[in-house]
Order: sequence, then C-alpha cells, then structure tokens
Amino acid sequence: AFQDPWIVSTFVIIFVALSFSMFGFYELQMPSAIQSKLTEVSNSQKGGTLAGAAIMGFLSALIVGPCVTAPLIGALIVIGQTGDAVLGGTALFALSMGMGAPLLAIGASAGKLLPKAGPWMDTIKAVFGVGLLAVALWLLERIIPGPVGLFLWATLFIISAIYMRALDPLAEGVSGWHRLWKGMGIVLLIWGVIMVIGASTGSRDMLNPLKNITAGSVTAGTQAKAKLDFNYIKSVDDFKAQLAQANARGQYVMLDFYADWCVYCIQMEERTFPDPGVQKALANVHLLKADVTANDEIDIALLKHFGLFAPPAILFFDLNGEERKNYRVVGFKNAADFAAHVNKALK
Repeated sequence: AFQDPWIVSTFVIIFVALSFSMFGFYELQMPSAIQSKLTEVSNSQKGGTLAGAAIMGFLSALIVGPCVTAPLIGALIVIGQTGDAVLGGTALFALSMGMGAPLLAIGASAGKLLPKAGPWMDTIKAVFGVGLLAVALWLLERIIPGPVGLFLWATLFIISAIYMRALDPLAEGVSGWHRLWKGMGIVLLIWGVIMVIGASTGSRDMLNPLKNITAGSVTAGTQAKAKLDFNYIKSVDDFKAQLAQANARGQYVMLDFYADWCVYCIQMEERTFPDPGVQKALANVHLLKADVTANDEIDIALLKHFGLFAPPAILFFDLNGEERKNYRVVGFKNAADFAAHVNKALK
C-alpha cells in the first residue's frame, strides 16, 4: 500500500512542505498563547529539586519541540515507509540524543559553550532543508521515469551549489572555511551539470550518469550480451508452465520479482546482472521475471503464492521444481557476491 503513487506523492508533498519551513517560508510551531503559558509555568517552578528539574525539563521539551518538528516527522515517515523496527528505534534514539546531549552539555557549562546567534544558524536550517528535499526526491523516484528523477537530482545539486556561492568571486582575506564551502559548491555544480547531460541521454544512474554516452563505443553484440534474457510471467499459472518446461529440459530456474518503483531491483538490473561473472553463473539457468509494478490482483496473488509482500526478491528452483528457500535474495547484492550466491544455490 505504501508504494501506491498517491501515498508516495502525499509523503513527497509533506517532505517538500517541511523543507520549505527550514528555508524560512513559514514556521511550524505551537500557537504563541500555548508557548507563553508553558513558559510561565516553567519559570514558576522551584529550582534545586529533582521534581522541579524534571518538570522544567518536560516543559522545556514542549517549548523547544518545534525546533525538531520537521526532522521528527521526516524520521517517522521513513520508519513507516521501511517498516524496520531496528532502523526506527535507532533513528529516534539518535534524534533524541542529538537534541538532548547538546542541551545537557550547555546546561552543565552554565552557558559558556552556548554559541552566539548569527547567520550560521540559517545555514544549518538550509542544510536540513536540502536534506528533506533529497528524501522527497528519493521517494519520488519510485513513481517517475528514471531520467526525470536524475534531472531533478541535478536541479537540487545545481541550486544548492549556487546557494553555496559556487559562482560568486571570493573576497579578499576570507577564511579557509569559506574557501572549502565554495569548493564543495563547485564540485556539486559540476556534478549537477554532468547529471543533466546524463538525464538527456536517458540515464538514471546518479553514480554513472554518462554511461549511455560511454557505451556508444561498445559494439552492438557486446551490448546484447550485457543483458540477461528473461522470460516474463504474470500469473501463478504462467510460472508453473515455465517451471515445467525448464525441468523437462534439465534446467534450474531463477525467478526475479521486479517493479519500477523498487530501487534495489533497478540496482540489480544495472550493476549486478550485466556482470560477466554473473552471466556465466546463470548460463544454464531458465530466467523468469515477474514485473509487479502495477500491483494488481494478479500480481498480489503471485506474491502471496511465494509468501512475499513486495519486491525485491529473487528465488531459485532446483531440477525437481522445488524452491531452495534458504537461498532467497532480498535486497541488493553486488556482482561478485551474487555470482557466488548463485553457484551455491544451484549446487
């Protein structure tokens, strides 16, 4: 359900809205009347007692809570997307430590460690804003064409570089930090331009945006070998028919569940399957692919048949048509690890 385009779009809009609050377009906070009341109650507490300190700490958390509203909501949405309890607990613990530890250090130092307010605070907020926009793009990539996603990443990089004054001349006598900041901006700007060029050629890989251009020197025959020859199936009946044919020919079977919005599936397609070692390991294997992008009733029935909720998942079947369940692959594997895994699964 969380892969539905409407739900993903809603999350994207929320992240964009949260990022705009970081850029100062508007503020996310409790009504001023409530904040004033909490401040009055906090100030009226008697100091020097454990109960008073606990009450003041609790009320202070409510008062400064809006400072972490955007990151907190963002963390909760990511937790809901992944469904990973360990990741969720770790993220919230890290967020609480990140908010609480500095307050403890500042309080213990009687304010000596408290930094002075200044323009640097706006820079910190802007960095968080860019981070929230990056998460929005990461979610949006699941429902938009790959080249469009790469172009949006390039746009984010270029605008961030301009904000970092990559195109502005350095003034005389600026500090090393300013030079470092501008240098990072120039790197972002150059990489953003390269990504724009890559997106115009149909690429969707951030780490290798020009691969479609560099591949131009490869012969057509080599390009043909760079892709595995999958047989596409739709239903459980399609799978059983293909499995019977493969067993009759004495072939093992590999079934790959794929979806356009599955990031790991795309990584396997682009980085793992084209590897010569992987292709050698799968040379005598009957390859099946189930594209469940539509997530319709037939797709859901196929997933449930194998006890799966969604891709990514790669399953292996022996010469008797039985699945080797201990060798299921869920998630991304690099080429070397996947080739070794295939050799073990098909022993």
